[in-house]
Amino acid sequence: MNKNANDILQKNVAILSKHSEKEESFMPKSSAPLPSVESVQEIVGLIKSIIFSDYFCKRQSDEKMRSYYIGVNMEELYKLLKTQIARGLLFCCDSNEDTVLGIAKGLAVQFIDQLPEIKRLLYTDVEAMYDNDPAATNYGEVIFCYPVMNAMTHYRIAHVLQLMQVPVIPRIITEQAHSKTGIDIHPGAQIGEYFSIDHGTGVVIGETSIIGNHVTLYQGVTLGAKSFRYDEEGHMLNVPRHPILEDNVTVYSNSSILGRITIGHDSVIGGNIWLTNGVPPYSKILQSKAVDVSYTGGLGI
Repeated sequence: MNKNANDILQKNVAILSKHSEKEESFMPKSSAPLPSVESVQEIVGLIKSIIFSDYFCKRQSDEKMRSYYIGVNMEELYKLLKTQIARGLLFCCDSNEDTVLGIAKGLAVQFIDQLPEIKRLLYTDVEAMYDNDPAATNYGEVIFCYPVMNAMTHYRIAHVLQLMQVPVIPRIITEQAHSKTGIDIHPGAQIGEYFSIDHGTGVVIGETSIIGNHVTLYQGVTLGAKSFRYDEEGHMLNVPRHPILEDNVTVYSNSSILGRITIGHDSVIGGNIWLTNGVPPYSKILQSKAVDVSYTGGLGI
C-alpha cells in the first residue's frame, strides 16, 4: 500500500470513529450490548423446532425421545430469549442491567407459557392454506414450502412479544420474515385463526389492522393507512388507521384497502381494487367491465 493510500485510510478512520451530533442523538441511552439479529433468528428457529418438531427437528416416533429433544431446545430458547429481551429493554430505556435481567427472565417464562396457543394458531393457518390451495398435496408441503407459514410463524411469535410490550425484538422478527418472503406483517396487527395468504409476495398488513377468522388474502394486497393524524408539535399519532376485516373475507391480488374502514364478514374484494370506504357483510366489490377502445393506425395514442 503506498503512502498516499495509507494516509487517506487513516484520515477517514479518524473521521468515521468520531460520533457526529446526529449520530449521538440516534444512539440508545444504555451502553449495554444491543440485541443480536443472529440470536433472534436462532430463537425463531428453536421455536419452529418445538412447534413443528417432526419437520424442523430430528423426527422421533418415541414420545420420550421427542420430549427430550424438545426439552433441550426449550432450555436453549429460554437462555437466548431472556438475554435478547433484556437487551431490547435496555435498548429503549436507561435502566439497571440487573433489574432488567430479572424482568426479562419473567417475560421469557411468560412467553414460553404461550407456546401451546401459538402452536394451535399456526396449525389452523396450515389447515387454511391447505384447504384454500388445490396445488397443495399435503399439510407437510405447506409447512415446509409455503412462504405464508414462514411469515405467520414469525408474526405469531412477534405478536405475543408485542403484546407483552417487549421493545425492538418483535420488529426484528417480522422484518426477518419480510426480507425472506416479501410478506410484511407488523407485529401489532391482530390476526385471527385459519388465516391464509396465497402466493404472498407484496402483501402488507399495517400495525393497527384487525383481521378475523377464516380470512384469505392474495399476493400484492395492502391493508394500509389512508392518512395520518398529528399532535400539536407535528408528530404522527399512533392511532387506529388500518382496516378491519371481519370473518370469512377474501381479498384478491393487488387490491389496496386503506384507512380505518370495516369490510363486513363474508365479503369478497376483487383484484386491483382501491377501497377507502367500508362495505357491509356479504358484499362483492369488483372492477367495472373493461372498456374496449380500438385505435386505427395509432390514432389517439
